[in-house]
Amino acid sequence: MRLRHGTSEAPLRLAVLASGSGSGMEALVRYQQAKESLHTTVVVVTDKANAGAIERATALGCEVEVVPLPNLEDRVARRSAHEDLIQAKLGAYDVEAIVLSGWMRLLTAAFVERWKGRLVNIHPSLLPDFPGAHAHRDVLEAGATESGCTVHFVDAGMDTGPIIAQAAVPVLEDDDIARLAARVKAEEHRLYPRVLDALASGAISFDAPLLP
Repeated sequence: MRLRHGTSEAPLRLAVLASGSGSGMEALVRYQQAKESLHTTVVVVTDKANAGAIERATALGCEVEVVPLPNLEDRVARRSAHEDLIQAKLGAYDVEAIVLSGWMRLLTAAFVERWKGRLVNIHPSLLPDFPGAHAHRDVLEAGATESGCTVHFVDAGMDTGPIIAQAAVPVLEDDDIARLAARVKAEEHRLYPRVLDALASGAISFDAPLLP
């Protein structure tokens, strides 16, 4: 589906999917609320009833939907049913694009295909290096001197979709996971809204992802 260009009068309608603290979501919503933005967060969806994102989103005046994993024994059926529930929520809010921000579930190929070009993620490393759930640990164990964050369109792989933009930070000698994560997170909060501005304006697409 061709993505509608947002305007300040009719901003692109985003859903943020977050499993954790929601700090990235909060930074994005504050950015949207501070200016006439081309995009707006109409709902925050989480799969965790105790996610910190719930309190943050509520404090910002955002709608929140908690969609826990269904209690089904078959893993494939459970995953598919969960995404069906999420899709129903997205439809109810007329969502036009999805922003993953600390979403800790790998989406199915069918869901990704449905949202192709309208589904973006931010990952805490300079992809294609250090994909997966433990990027900061892996960076430190590898002795890398530089890390950062990457915003990319989502495809059916793990952190393999077309790269849109990156921001780098140095890895310092006394870094541990927490210190490195904090430095990277500061860049994430700056980079993600900029990418979403470009997405909402039509400046980037799945087939032409790099920021101008």
